[in-house]
Amino acid sequence: MSAEPIRFDTKIAVLLREDLEPWQRLNVTAFLVSGLGTRVPEVIGEPYEDADGVGYLPMFRQPVLVLEGSKETLRAAHERVLRRALPRAVFTADLFATGHDGANRAAVRAVPTADLDLVGLAVYGPRGGVDKALKGARMHP
Repeated sequence: MSAEPIRFDTKIAVLLREDLEPWQRLNVTAFLVSGLGTRVPEVIGEPYEDADGVGYLPMFRQPVLVLEGSKETLRAAHERVLRRALPRAVFTADLFATGHDGANRAAVRAVPTADLDLVGLAVYGPRGGVDKALKGARMHP
């Protein structure tokens, strides 16, 4: 195994609204990244196996950058992600009150794009495109 760091030409990033509670940050991040692997299979690596031969599910093949920003930063990033047609997942404030996938989809479907109360956004794409789309966000503490 090489000790040389790999520089990916793509980026996986999650942008969280800065006013979320700690449990909400974790929940939103988990939900958001689950969507990327289902539609962008190249982000998933190979399955894992320990020294005893016990198998484990594959995970992302590259790091996930977690950022935070204001409601306005999130809205602007969402608009730029849409303009660039980057693969994305959204989490809205309404989803904290739902209890299952069908209700989640219905809650998002009920709100026009410009009116979504975004609390999280996951995005994947070329490094430069993702960086430009998430301009103004800062690293999550």
